[in-house]
Amino acid sequence: MRRHEKAVTDHAELKEIFAAGQVCRLALSADPAPYIVPLSYGYRENVLYFHAAGAGRKIDLLHKNPQAGFEIDIDLGMIEGEAACNWSTRYRSLIGHGRVEFVESSEEKRRALDIIMAQYTDGEFTYPEKAIKVTTVFKLLIAEVSGKQSRV
Repeated sequence: MRRHEKAVTDHAELKEIFAAGQVCRLALSADPAPYIVPLSYGYRENVLYFHAAGAGRKIDLLHKNPQAGFEIDIDLGMIEGEAACNWSTRYRSLIGHGRVEFVESSEEKRRALDIIMAQYTDGEFTYPEKAIKVTTVFKLLIAEVSGKQSRV
């Protein structure tokens, strides 16, 4: 990172950003250009969890190449300046990459869905077996992550 003073390196701070995030943007390899999709997610122990319909461009791309990048940001805000060059943005963000694996067992799908739901709300949920069977669940095993912030 060029601006070392903006780096977030403390593990607790990185976890805080994962916990506070609402949307994860997943970047996939596509031809002729990258494909980026915003998703609901859950985070636990260096793994991001997602759910989706069983078919579509995202799923096709993940089957072709399970390597994916991601971005999460929080605390966004514009900081106005008197001149154009004095404007800035306040943020805390994460970027990283890893390998996606599809979750197959009903039991693991339920655990993953619980992790996703815990990202947004307290409470316990049940999932009908019929819904579990038609829901695609996948996880991104994080290989590398870096954090950056600007609290101007």
